Amino acid sequence: MIEGISIIIILFLCYFVYKYKPQDDSELDDLRNENEFLKLKLNEFNTESKGREDSLTKIINELQSSIPKDREDFEKRNSLQSQQIKELQEKLDSETEARKKVLSQKKSGEVRLGHIAETLAPFLDQFEFDPERCSFLGKPIDYISFGDDEITFIEVKSGNAQLNQRQRQIKQLVQQKAISWKEIRIK
Repeated sequence: MIEGISIIIILFLCYFVYKYKPQDDSELDDLRNENEFLKLKLNEFNTESKGREDSLTKIINELQSSIPKDREDFEKRNSLQSQQIKELQEKLDSETEARKKVLSQKKSGEVRLGHIAETLAPFLDQFEFDPERCSFLGKPIDYISFGDDEITFIEVKSGNAQLNQRQRQIKQLVQQKAISWKEIRIK
């Protein structure tokens, strides 16, 4: 029985060997050619990959070597810009002080001109009141004119000068006719 099983196995093996044996050499050549072609492509791919890897490694090394120099350049530019900012700030402060000084001098000149205008106002054409009937107060209102029909409070301004808060308050009281007379007798 073992002999019979052995014969069946041998026949079965012969059948498989015969069935899977290439029928002709052209198929085998095609497989060999395809194998060679794939080996060539694999070598080309490996070569290209190696070339790209070498190129990337070179770029990485160049970048790593340039970082300290770039950092140093950045620090120099940063230091230079900080110095320029400091100089510009000092110049700005200086210009601001000079401007404040000029503005103060201008304002002082305008105040002096205003005082002169207040003093000379009764003698100017724009002053429509009789100077002999006006009394100079100076503060908070410049003049009071005692006319025949009315008493007028007069404030003289020059340039773009505005009424101050106290003068606006007095103007409002006069316009509201919140004026009174008080007689004080001293014995």
